[in-house]
Amino acid sequence: MLEVKSKTQIKVKKQWFDKDNRQLTLLSAPAILYLIIFAYLPMFGLVLAFKNYRYDLGILGSEWVGFKNFTFFFTSQDAWRVTRNTLGLNALFIITGTAFSTTLALLMFEVKKRFCIKAYQTILIMPNFISWVVAGYMLYAFLNPQIGFINKTLEMYSKEGVMWYSNAKLWPVILTYCNIWKNCGLSSIIYYGALMAIDNELFEAAELDGANKLQKMWHISIAEIAPVILTMTILSLGNIFRADFGLFYQLTRDSSTLYETTDVIDTYIFRALKTYGDIGTSSAIGFFQSVVGFIVILCANGIVRKLNKNAALF
Repeated sequence: MLEVKSKTQIKVKKQWFDKDNRQLTLLSAPAILYLIIFAYLPMFGLVLAFKNYRYDLGILGSEWVGFKNFTFFFTSQDAWRVTRNTLGLNALFIITGTAFSTTLALLMFEVKKRFCIKAYQTILIMPNFISWVVAGYMLYAFLNPQIGFINKTLEMYSKEGVMWYSNAKLWPVILTYCNIWKNCGLSSIIYYGALMAIDNELFEAAELDGANKLQKMWHISIAEIAPVILTMTILSLGNIFRADFGLFYQLTRDSSTLYETTDVIDTYIFRALKTYGDIGTSSAIGFFQSVVGFIVILCANGIVRKLNKNAALF
């Protein structure tokens, strides 16, 4: 048995550089180099999380302080608030984003005209290419307390305007809508591609059995793309402890009155670096985010693997 495995491994290694696979290897080379340069080499900087970094001494020469930087964050009064906001809002984004993306994909799948599909896909994917800086100004045009579109409309109906940038309770809903607007289009196209791979004979057989559109959608469409939905969800869970900095910083205009519900770990790290220049603590928080994200992926994948091995990520 060991001999068979070793022969198989040797065969796979030889195939990696065969003429048939050489083009695929060269095609993947830029992505591999990108990951090595920007994802793996910078991991050396994780040592900063355990040091009291000083510019004059450098990374290796700075004093080793162990878990002191981690203790400083977890004992601060802001730790619970930013952790709660990061986890809560990201969980809300994952649930609503998956639901809206799947619904959009199912609706597009029901459209039979190819021209309409291309038009819908273009319209839906365009917000993904708009930066959060631009989106922040677009949102401000609607929510400006004095001349914003929404408050001006409320004045026309003799209603009092809303101080949007002072009411923290409104922003989880606002941020959720903005996240759906920007990201759901691209995700829906991924699900739409999975729907296109479903065998049409399944739908024809369902029609012969008298199934209506909703029944076909639930028992065939959603059931067939469930593994893709689970895979995308697992990948999203890996970033549940990381927040989209532009979303939380640019849209809220870094208003301190909104910190109660919009201050997340990434914006907290940015302010710590900008105000105090504390690289050690910022590195410790970033390291903590990565470890938690890795553990969440392993746990989520383990649960999915027990339920359905074919739907697991690995």
